[in-house]
Amino acid sequence: MRRAPRKVVFSEFYIKNLKPGPAPYLRWDAKQAGFAVRVEPSGYKAWKAIYKFGGRKRDYHIDAVAKIGIADARKLAGRIIFQVAEGSDPQAIKRAARSAGTFDDIADRYLEFSKRKNKSWRQADSLVQKHLRPKWGKLPAANISRADVKAMMARIKAPIVANQTLAAASAIYSFAIKEELGGVKVNPCHGVERNATQSRERVLSATEIPLFWKAFDEADAQGAALKVLLLLGQRPGEVSCMRSEHIVDGWWELFGKPMPEFDWPGTKNAQSHRVWISAPARDVIAAMDADGFLFAGSRGGAINDIDVTMREICKKLGVERATPHDLRRTNGTLITALGFGREAMNRIQNHKEGGIASVYDRHQYAEENKRILETVAAHIMALVEGAPRGNVVPFAANAL
Repeated sequence: MRRAPRKVVFSEFYIKNLKPGPAPYLRWDAKQAGFAVRVEPSGYKAWKAIYKFGGRKRDYHIDAVAKIGIADARKLAGRIIFQVAEGSDPQAIKRAARSAGTFDDIADRYLEFSKRKNKSWRQADSLVQKHLRPKWGKLPAANISRADVKAMMARIKAPIVANQTLAAASAIYSFAIKEELGGVKVNPCHGVERNATQSRERVLSATEIPLFWKAFDEADAQGAALKVLLLLGQRPGEVSCMRSEHIVDGWWELFGKPMPEFDWPGTKNAQSHRVWISAPARDVIAAMDADGFLFAGSRGGAINDIDVTMREICKKLGVERATPHDLRRTNGTLITALGFGREAMNRIQNHKEGGIASVYDRHQYAEENKRILETVAAHIMALVEGAPRGNVVPFAANAL
C-alpha cells in the first residue's frame, strides 16, 4: 500500500534545513492542500502547486524559494487550487500565456528560418526593421489585426515598398501559424489588398549614367558596389555579397548553392554562374583593397542597404526613382543595344534556361562573354568620361 506523503506546516527554519539528496524530492505543507516544496540535488528549492486535471497530475511551478516567502507562495498555491476547483487548468493557461509572444518574438524566429531558406532575406528583414518592428514589435503577435496591417500600408508612401512590406509580414505570420508560435491562429495580412503598381522598365539614359557614376563616387562601399552592378549586370544581392575568394583568373565564380562559411546566399536561381570582370570593374574592386567581402558594411559583413543609397542619390539628383535592379536592367539593355542579342544578355545575366547544355555553354561562350562585358564597360566609361558622340551608341532621351 502506497504511503501518503508526510506533511508539516512550513516554516522558514524547516525549509532552510531541507538538505539535497541524490534525487529530487517533495515536501508537503499541512496548511494548504497541494502546496509543496521541491528540493533538487543541486540544492535549488522551488515552490510547487500539485494538482490533478483530467486524470493527469500537474506540477505548477510557482517560483524559487529564494525569491518568494512562504506566506505569499502559500496564497498563490491556494489560488491555483481554487482555479482547479472551478474547472480550469492553471498549467495550461500558463503555457498558453508563455506562447503568446510579441511580434518581435515571431519575427526573430522567422528571421532565423529565413536565413536558411530565403536568399533574399536581407531585403525582407530591412523592411521589417524599418516599417514593422517600430510599431508592432512589443505588441502581442496574436493581437495585431487587419486594421493594423491596413494602417501600416497607408503609412508607407511608396506603393511598391508597401506591397513588399505586406509580403514580408504575411510570410512571418504564415510561419508563426505553421510553427504554432505566439498563439497566432490567423494571418492578419490575408484579405488586405496590395497597392496597384505599374510594371517598371526603368533604364538609365545616356545622360543619367555620368550623373549616377559621379554620385557613386561619393557613396563609399555602397557606391562601389553599385558601379560593379552597372558594369557586370548581376543581381544586387549577389553583388553585395561578392568576395575576393571567388575571383579566379579574372572570373567571378557565383555558386548556385549557399555557402554558410562565406555567408554566400547562392544565386537566386540556384544555378552556378561565372562572370568576366571587365577592366573598369577590376579598377573599382582594386580600389576597395579588401579581402573577404569586397563591399563590407561597418561591422564587416556584406552591405545590405544599396537600395537606400540609390533612393538617396535619386533624390539628390532630382531624377525619377531608380533601384539597384534598374542598373542590372540598364546593363542588359546595353548588351542588346550594342548588337549582341537577347540570348547573350540572358546568358551573361544568368537567366535560367535549363538543361545540361547551359553548364557547358558557360565555357563555350567564355571568350564571347569577355568581349561583350568589356565592350559594355567601355561604352559606359565613354559616357562617364564624356567621349565624343561618335564613339558611343546614340540613345533616346530616356532610355538606352
